[in-house]
Amino acid sequence: MPNSPADRRVVVTGPPRRTLPHARPRPRGRDPHAPGAYRPRTEIAEQTTLGHTYVRSLIRSQLRAALTGCAVLVLLIGPLPLVFAAAPNAGRLQWLVLGFCLYAPLVLLAHWYVRRAERNERDFVRLVEDR
Repeated sequence: MPNSPADRRVVVTGPPRRTLPHARPRPRGRDPHAPGAYRPRTEIAEQTTLGHTYVRSLIRSQLRAALTGCAVLVLLIGPLPLVFAAAPNAGRLQWLVLGFCLYAPLVLLAHWYVRRAERNERDFVRLVEDR
């Protein structure tokens, strides 16, 4: 036993701050029942506050995409009655705009929305599965 306070042992608790890459234990498989394991799927299934936050973030991102798509749609179609009222004798122009010129932007908008919604869902799955 050491007699002086300078010779006393100090116990260090806590994880090491730096470890060598070869010294880290390599997990063979993730044990979902291990204590302290991070399980977002369980949080969502058990409807905890954290799980509610995950689902709410997905809903908000999907709502943001939907509102953006609706805003572009309103800006695209909204002014058409004013344009048609400004040129009342241009019947062929109205049919041309409604029949041909409007479909390409609507298809592009729909394509953008579907890709955005799928990307939001893919990001959510990555977050939940911790990939």
